[in-house]
Amino acid sequence: MIVVHHLNNSRSQRVLWLLEELGLPYEIKRYERDLKTMLAPPELKAIHPLGKSPVITDGDTVVAETGAIVEYILETHGQGRLIPAAGSPERLRYTYWLHYAEGSAMTPLLLKLVFGALPDRSPGLMKGLVKMISARAQAGFVDPQIKLHVDYWEAELSKSEWFAGPELTGADIMMSFPLEAGAARGGAASRPHVKAFLDRIHARPAYQRALERGGPYAYA
Repeated sequence: MIVVHHLNNSRSQRVLWLLEELGLPYEIKRYERDLKTMLAPPELKAIHPLGKSPVITDGDTVVAETGAIVEYILETHGQGRLIPAAGSPERLRYTYWLHYAEGSAMTPLLLKLVFGALPDRSPGLMKGLVKMISARAQAGFVDPQIKLHVDYWEAELSKSEWFAGPELTGADIMMSFPLEAGAARGGAASRPHVKAFLDRIHARPAYQRALERGGPYAYA
């Protein structure tokens, strides 16, 4: 039985969605973020040394990192579903988007989150200076990078409904988190093809079931 070590408002929501799309049985072990730091609790270190989510256990097998988890589940339990045929152009696109989601797309979005939080976490006498530096960093680098990626998503989704081709794949499940984050804090929801993608995934019964089992999820 697959056990998902699930942190609220995190990338692990994608793992629940994948399992629901495949109709696989699984259990959830829940963890809550620290309300002050928003970090995962130390209990997760008992599962994986980095103490991060998502992590799954499948018998004696422990798998961390969302992309690795998606690949493991599809290769071990997917029976050929949600992955294009080997050697096809769609398979190459699938592999690219699967890794792009965390390798490139999340970097500027994470920087946006960090720079936005810095002023509130700074000492009182430093807040003004930190706020100015944060605003300049966002305007001069972070926001242009987010726009570059959002433009890219919009252009690619204008070619097909899903990132790897005409059918939903694990790559779309991986890409859901950066697009949801981009819609929440990067203006991506104003792009018609990005918005249509988000509307499609949010309407899927498996996505809805994952929300019911996973609990409140800010990006949804």
